[in-house]
Amino acid sequence: MGFPQIKTIAPPRTTKQVGDAGEDAALHYLQQAHLHLLERNYRTQGRGGGEIDLIMRTPDGTCVFVEVRQRKNARHGGAGASINNAKQQRIIFAARHYLMHLRGEPPPCRFDVVLLENGAIEWLQAAFDVG
Repeated sequence: MGFPQIKTIAPPRTTKQVGDAGEDAALHYLQQAHLHLLERNYRTQGRGGGEIDLIMRTPDGTCVFVEVRQRKNARHGGAGASINNAKQQRIIFAARHYLMHLRGEPPPCRFDVVLLENGAIEWLQAAFDVG
């Protein structure tokens, strides 16, 4: 007489695990487009600080600050709608902080967004600017 089979149940994925998997997918997508990773999860300290999910470099040397947003569905405006003015300002703050610590002349820069929604990836280049 054999033992009954026990099915293993995968533990529920945490928000962090889901977010990390989304960033991994976005990173892979951008690397396939020939961008090179400079930093991941760059954070500034203090009140009003910000975080940049991915800092990439294009083949022509442009520094790309990438915000990755993920949503299960398009309810409440979808992934793109969650990047409001306050979020943009925190990303810009962190980008300025990053650039201040580079040696020499700062490279050309832009702010991109990678949206992950319903299993699809959408890359919005120059999604917003400092202005």
